[in-house]
Amino acid sequence: MLRLPAPIPRRRFLAMLGSGAVALVVAACTRRPTSSPTSSLPPPTPTAMPTPTAMPTPTAMPTPTPSEVPSQTPGPTLREKIGQMLLVGFRGLTVAQATSAVADIRERNLGGVLLYDQDLPTGSAVRNIQSPSQLAALVAGLQREAATPLIVAVDEEGGEVARLGPAHGFPATYSAAALGARNDPAFTRRQGRAIATTLRAAGINLNLAPVVDLDVNPNNPIIGALDRSFGADPALVTSQAEAFITGHHAIGTLTTLKHFPGHGSSTGDTHLGVVDVTNTWSSVELKPFANVIADGLADAVLTAHVFNRNLDAQHPATLSKTIITGILRNQLGWDGLVISDDMQMGAIRAAYGYTDALRLAITAGVDVLTIAQQQVFEPGIVATTVDAIAALVADGSIPEARIDEAYARIVAFKQRFGATA
Repeated sequence: MLRLPAPIPRRRFLAMLGSGAVALVVAACTRRPTSSPTSSLPPPTPTAMPTPTAMPTPTAMPTPTPSEVPSQTPGPTLREKIGQMLLVGFRGLTVAQATSAVADIRERNLGGVLLYDQDLPTGSAVRNIQSPSQLAALVAGLQREAATPLIVAVDEEGGEVARLGPAHGFPATYSAAALGARNDPAFTRRQGRAIATTLRAAGINLNLAPVVDLDVNPNNPIIGALDRSFGADPALVTSQAEAFITGHHAIGTLTTLKHFPGHGSSTGDTHLGVVDVTNTWSSVELKPFANVIADGLADAVLTAHVFNRNLDAQHPATLSKTIITGILRNQLGWDGLVISDDMQMGAIRAAYGYTDALRLAITAGVDVLTIAQQQVFEPGIVATTVDAIAALVADGSIPEARIDEAYARIVAFKQRFGATA
């Protein structure tokens, strides 16, 4: 078993970032097989959007502390808590078509769904998104099935990675690279607000953006080559990310910093297999994460599947307690929600069995496990996952207190839906 390094005082740790004294690793992302990106976009063409519909008023979440529950009201079961820890992709343009998702919401207390425009396993251009009105009806219908409000998430970074695009009647968006090149925080804030307005109209409450990876390797096939980074300068990336986030917060939409602890220096794609950044990663890649967290603007942090033997000689970041608990939580002081990148990616599947990966991720400090169903589509994956995690708790491999901790963070996160800055 790895021993965590002794915690470094947070102030000293932040000062060390600029000197390169701290080593880290990890990364991951969401691939979109589209045409090669351009360095800038023409001004987006305004597209008529439906009037934003009010987000469903969150119903009261079951309190995670049994002692606070009236004796006549049972608290959530272990399996219900585990269900809340899953963010899962599904197929269907309507509630009637999304039968598996509805069953998981009703029967397994599924905590969140992840939306895509394309279905990669089949190569279909249709998955969940067809038009603004269709998407709003789908999301509203799924929320009606849920006893607890769902996290409804999407990768709407802008540019190449935008699931809600003009082809489906949504506004065009700028890439992070284009915004960084312009370097106008007020403009970026307006773009963030515009994206959040689009998401809110569809009932989407979590954007899996912004990317705060540094563009230190422009040839990086999954970050730099797709214009997903604001730039190579940590100060620029921090400024742009915070403007993007505050634009979202003005509309009541939550955001996600990714991919911790930095994917910008990698030379490979974690969708396909393990990506080793031991010789390319540097501690400066932590600075945007540290800055946004210190400024109180982070909502959630998404981990990367990158491997760095200088940080953890055995595990990629998503599965590393040294990185998630030791660095992100203890050193950077992040006590909010941690979301994994896709647990079905090649970087995980190629090196770990699914059950062992679940055990490692949860004990490392991950609160929400992403199962995108985009690398492979596995029927019954939610039931399989709930069963596996419950068994790991039963045999002592995962402390039940770790499930309770994750559940409490999810409760607190969902209570913020629709709150404006």
